[in-house]
Amino acid sequence: MKRKINCETARNFSVVKALEKLGHFPKKTTEKEAWFLSPFRSEAQASFKVSKTNNRWYDHGEGVGGNVIDLVCKILKCSIKETLDYLNNGITNFSFQQQKVFNDNEIQIDITKIQELTHPALIQYLSSRGISIAIAKAYCKEVWYGYKNAHFFAIGLQNHKNGWELRNKFYKNSSSPKSYTSLKNNHKQLIILEGMFDLLSLATIDEDTMNISDIIILNSIAFIKQIEKHISKYELVQLYLDNDNAGKKAAQYLISTYNHVIDKSSFYKNHKDLNDLLSHEKGREK
Repeated sequence: MKRKINCETARNFSVVKALEKLGHFPKKTTEKEAWFLSPFRSEAQASFKVSKTNNRWYDHGEGVGGNVIDLVCKILKCSIKETLDYLNNGITNFSFQQQKVFNDNEIQIDITKIQELTHPALIQYLSSRGISIAIAKAYCKEVWYGYKNAHFFAIGLQNHKNGWELRNKFYKNSSSPKSYTSLKNNHKQLIILEGMFDLLSLATIDEDTMNISDIIILNSIAFIKQIEKHISKYELVQLYLDNDNAGKKAAQYLISTYNHVIDKSSFYKNHKDLNDLLSHEKGREK
């Protein structure tokens, strides 16, 4: 069994390794020190120094410094307990509690890192919604990004304009440009879904249908008009939109306009969407 670290042992965790774990890599390194771009703001020249001999950090721009616990707490805006979990690689209770809800019309998100999904907090969130990490990795990435002086991480689904839909336990967000996501495999059938978790849920529930279909994820019901140009290219189009007024209205519009469009929402008629159905079924299995 892996031994849990405490504050005393955590202070021995390499500051350089902690920064790399958080997606920050040195711009210059010597035997005794490493220099980073500050994780707390945007800058062109590295002003964030790590002493390898003392295992301490100092941000010359802000005039502050400390040990590895101070650093992780400050970057992730989390508690000491959550920091210890993070350094111990077992973030079973990491809460995202300080990550803010943003409106992408009001901010400019700076994507800093894109990688395979590995963060335990994101894996935990996926599991809570009935999605396996294997399914999520097939379609999504782990996206780290900055806003003002803070850094955040989320499950990311890229759209066809290279913007990102971003999700974690506490918020929905997106980077510019916002658009729909198109997954083309030269099939004769098209599936239209409303959001990221509808995609992951259908891949969990009906992998066979996914394997014989091209996929469009709207990422917003507002993109219905923009995706219409694709509909006539397919022999059959299946809709899996939300069971709310906007989803029903969009489905009715497409069904009345095209003869080969089928509304599949009856499959989850007693639920608001595919993920609500999946979560309900997973809950019954427990």
